[in-house]
Amino acid sequence: MIDITPNAATKVKELLEESGKTDHALRIFVRGMSCSGPAYGMALDNEPRDDDSVADFAGVRILVDPVSAQYVEGAQVDYVDGLMGRGFTVTNPNYASQGGCGGGCSCGGH
Repeated sequence: MIDITPNAATKVKELLEESGKTDHALRIFVRGMSCSGPAYGMALDNEPRDDDSVADFAGVRILVDPVSAQYVEGAQVDYVDGLMGRGFTVTNPNYASQGGCGGGCSCGGH
């Protein structure tokens, strides 16, 4: 399915605690396709759907809908904090060879 780095798991837990939503999960979905593969999106969700894939990584519950599941297979969620900004990124080596920016996306504040 999908993997989440320890750094990203820590940041998701902090976000859940700060927003008072410790009962929520992180939903990862594909919001479209770009020249470099899937464009990923993330949201907090407290109501898993009947057909969601559900996984737990380092204490973070991950939800993925069946349409997005094929595109998140092998992807990794990370949290970066660098000169180019900070936020969550999703990279998938299964799409890295298709050109563009390497099959990933960034989500978060700058």
